[in-house]
Amino acid sequence: MTPSPSRSAAPLDPRLTAAFAEVPVVASVVGTQPLRQFLTAPAKVCILASFAVGQLPQVVPALGRAGKTVFVNVDSSPGLAQDRGALEFIKNMGAHGVVSTRLSLIEKGRPLGLLTMMKVFVTDRSNLRRSTDAISRGAPDLVEIMPAPIIARMSAQAQRAMSPSVAAGFVESPADVALALALGSAAAATSDPRLWSLRRDQLPPVPPAALKRPAVPQE
Repeated sequence: MTPSPSRSAAPLDPRLTAAFAEVPVVASVVGTQPLRQFLTAPAKVCILASFAVGQLPQVVPALGRAGKTVFVNVDSSPGLAQDRGALEFIKNMGAHGVVSTRLSLIEKGRPLGLLTMMKVFVTDRSNLRRSTDAISRGAPDLVEIMPAPIIARMSAQAQRAMSPSVAAGFVESPADVALALALGSAAAATSDPRLWSLRRDQLPPVPPAALKRPAVPQE
């Protein structure tokens, strides 16, 4: 897969570099049930999804007090508008960043001092081109690439255009996290609480064959 002309790999924000130093895993916290597990897990970064707008003012500050870096998925927060006012609301409650598939929200987040994570679904070459164009325009701090296994099918050029990245979707084992990092992602995202304690020194080795990219661009 090859992208249209786009940005080169961008540096990872120092706050995220520090957060991923020990545990290179983003906890996808879907609803309130996994909150207690995340609060006590070594993972420092989370994406809050499926939280109603009325729940966020209680949840976000509590996570901040626990030393967590909190992203809110704007697209999957019932009752949360898709505009600048929503981003200001998220910022004022103490969240560090936002996640969205919408370029307009990514572009509005940075001037407010929010970290931005653009979520992209890579399904074919034309989709990849559209995604890299949007990433180039929005200049997010992170790109959440879904599904994670597609990264092994992307060219090095395509991945640079979508860096720094978080691999997400079908991240189900320490081997999946290790492969995502070996392929160049800054971290892997998962809703599996068992992986929220996975430290870098616990990562399994990655077979060299798993790192071989396609010689010819694939559709």
